[in-house]
Order: sequence, then structure tokens, then C-alpha cells
Amino acid sequence: MTDGKAGKGIFQVRHLHIDTLSERVLFIHEKAVQAGNLGVRPLDRVQVIGKHPLSGESCEVSGIVNFCGNQIVNENEIGLSKVAFRDLGLPEGTEIQVTLAPAPRSLSRVRRKLAGQRLKKNDFEAILSEVVAHRYSKVELSMFVLACALRQLDTQEIIDFTQAMISTGSQLDFGLGPIADKHCIGGVPGNRTTLIVVPILASLGVTIPKTSSRAITSPAGTADTMNVLAEVALSLEEMNKVVSNTGGCIAWGGALELAPADDILITVERPMALDTEAQMVASILAKKKTAGATHTLIDIPVGESAKIRTREEAEFLGSLFTTVSQAIEIDIEIVVTEARGPIGFGIGPRLEALDVLSVLNCSPEAPVDLREKSLFLAARILESVGAASGASGYREAQTALDSGAALRKFEEIRSAQGIRQLPEAAPFRQEICATADGRIRGIDCWSISKVAKLAGAPGNPSAGVLLRHNVGEVVVQGQPIYEIHAQSKTQLEFAKEYVEANSDIIQLGY
Repeated sequence: MTDGKAGKGIFQVRHLHIDTLSERVLFIHEKAVQAGNLGVRPLDRVQVIGKHPLSGESCEVSGIVNFCGNQIVNENEIGLSKVAFRDLGLPEGTEIQVTLAPAPRSLSRVRRKLAGQRLKKNDFEAILSEVVAHRYSKVELSMFVLACALRQLDTQEIIDFTQAMISTGSQLDFGLGPIADKHCIGGVPGNRTTLIVVPILASLGVTIPKTSSRAITSPAGTADTMNVLAEVALSLEEMNKVVSNTGGCIAWGGALELAPADDILITVERPMALDTEAQMVASILAKKKTAGATHTLIDIPVGESAKIRTREEAEFLGSLFTTVSQAIEIDIEIVVTEARGPIGFGIGPRLEALDVLSVLNCSPEAPVDLREKSLFLAARILESVGAASGASGYREAQTALDSGAALRKFEEIRSAQGIRQLPEAAPFRQEICATADGRIRGIDCWSISKVAKLAGAPGNPSAGVLLRHNVGEVVVQGQPIYEIHAQSKTQLEFAKEYVEANSDIIQLGY
């Protein structure tokens, strides 16, 4: 029987503990909608309003409503997802009123962009302020992301977009600096240089508060890999303390409210596997600025199966980074690197973490390409911030690594962030063998990443791909080239089926 109050749009709060990422979602019993004549439909935007029983303070939140026909909620209740309940701030059982909520005012500006018109800084600020206030549904977020992708942003729009991202969040301040940072635009599996570069630099006295993202289109992001070794979801206070005590950190930017609009947009970019140049540049540089960086190095890998395929594309993207960084006052260095395949042996959080530890421990079995690229990038940063004179950066970085100073610093950072024990190896594995004799001329970055994702990475941190041989090595028919690691038989089968249907993942030749 429907409560009489519910018939008037009055309900009680119920916390459903459902994770809907950053989207506020509300659940209502379909009988309550009918009995109350509320005039709402599934996926409508509604607003709930109530008063705190102790303070009397008015609290409200808007979100997307879903109907249910079972007892997930009673007819006199409104169920709130985790983020909606948190943002409303009322205890369970509190009476609330439900009304239709208006569409975001800035949505008209998104439609203008879809129609091909230019947006200005105040347009981006209006849109992103409502994005951060969670007034945009996933559908509306997708409209904005696609508008920017289909109606490409010009250089001034990218600058305005970046500055609007910066203004909608917190900004860290670590003093006069120099404060270093680095970022790879992605597209190359493995390549976990950050976890090696940060402790090298910090051990040499360079402050490097590194904020990293979780995977968007890859089997692991830097934060995913660090998360199997240490806590990455640090608060601003915790991050400041770690950097103050150790000189560096490797934290997940999504927990810090630094350019929070970007973290929300990522929730729709990830399932669409969308990462345009404009959104990439704005996202990366906004995060660098808000994290307090004064100097940053951008690594742009180039290869036939990387995000960037040609040197010309890399030079254009590098010039875009340079122009926008000048507008937001960050010293930037662009490094274009070759990508004929993965860097390191592991693809997936746990396997990549093992590569990092082997390099830091100077193990004879450590991947040489990961070690050398990390030293190269660390050297460039040391020289750009003035921590190494002339061309001595490589020698300084190598000494820090070979002496064990970088390893000690990494363990210090790990301890300060909160050590996590490396997860157990994945229980299901399958070797993939060479189909002919030959030299490995290339490994398709996108395809081998797909194998790792089908195997369960990064959701299952132990899943992924372990390379037995990399680009440039000679193999004979029947010799294992790589090994799939999966958490379940089903995921292993998905990955195997993909490998069988794609015979060109490994390119052999002479």
C-alpha cells in the first residue's frame, strides 16, 4: 500500500550503496509514481529536497531517476546511489520531496557547439561548472564530449577549455619550485616509466608530485599499476604530507578534485574509447597546472600501432602542447619516442609493477627498454629544471638507479602513501607461440592491449599479457612469444578467441 505522503511527492531517503561512478542516480517504485501522479519518466532529471533533522539545514540534490518494480525500494522511499546519497547529506529515513528538475542551463551552449559554432572561455566555464555540480547526465556528458570531438576545437578553444578546467577545481602549491612533472600520452602497453622516473628525481632532490590517471582505453594506467604496490587515492592533505616528507608521490588524480570536470568527462570517454587531441591536451595540461607543476615533460610515442602514427602528427601535437602550456604558464619539453611495440614485459597492473620493481632492483632480468627509456626521460627532466649541469643528466640518473638510491626513495614513497601487498598471480594462463621462424619486427600495440583487456585487465589487476620476447628478437616456430594471464576461464577464452581471429598481432620478418 502506498504511503499517503508518497502520493504527494513526499518520500523517505534510502541509501542503496550502488556505485554509479560520478552520476547521481535515484530509484523510485513504479507504483509510487503512478499513485502520486508525479509526471516523471525513467531517465528524467529530478530534484530531491529535505531538511536535516538535527541542523534544520535545507539539503538538495538532483539526479537521473530510474523505476523499479520489485522491493529494491519500498513505495514510500527514494533510493539514492552512493554518490547521490553522499552529496545530499541527509541520514536514511529523512523525509524528502521530489520534483522535476530543470535541464542544465549551459546545455544550449553544447548544442551550439554541435551545430558547428565556436565556444569561448565563458561558455566552457558555464558548461564545466555544471558538470562539476553533477547537473549533467551521462547522455548530456556524451553530447559535450562528442560535440568537441566532431566539431574540432581550434587552438584558442583548447586554451579556453584548459583554463576553464583549471578554474573549476583546487590547485596545489608546493612553493617556488621548480616543481617537475612528466606525462606520456599513452597508446603504448607497459611503458611504466613514471614509477621509475619519480623516485630517481626525488632521490636527487627534485620535487615531483605526480598525479596520474587510471586506464581510459588501456589495460592499465599509471595509477592502476601503482595501486597494486601502494595506496593512490590520497586526499589533498595526505598528498601534501607525502610530498613534504619524501619529495615525490604517485597518486590518483581522480581522488584529489584537481580539474574535477576532467575526471567526470573521463567516465564517458572511457566506454566510448574516445581520446581526441583537444581533450588530451586540455586534460593533461589542466592536471599539471592544478598539481602545481612549473616544468613538465610530455612523451609522445610514435609508431604504426600507437596513438600517434607519424612524426608529422607528433610535431603538430607537440606544438599544440607548447602553445597551450605557454598560455597557462608551464615550462614544457616535448620528447618524441619510437614505439614499435610494448615497453617492458608486462601488460596489466601486476605484471607492469613486477617490471618496475625489477628495474629499481637492478635485476639482470629487468627489461632493458624500460630501464633505458626511464633513464632518458629522467635525464631530460634533470637538465630542464637545472638539477644537472650540461649534458650530465643521464649520468646522474644512472647513478641514482644503480646505487640503490632510487629504490630506497621508491620504498619511502610507498611507505608514506601506504604499502599494498602485490596481488597473487592470475590462476589461468595460456602461452601463445610463434607461427613461423623469424625476427619480431613489431607488435601491434592496440591489439596486444585488447588481448590484455579481454583477459580482465585492469579490473582484475593480475590479468594481462606477459611478453616472453619483444621487438627485435629472433624466434622459431612453436616458441612461446607471450602468455595470457586471466582471473577466470571465461576471460581466458575471450582473449584466446581474439588472438585466433587476429593473426597479425605479432609481425615476423627477417
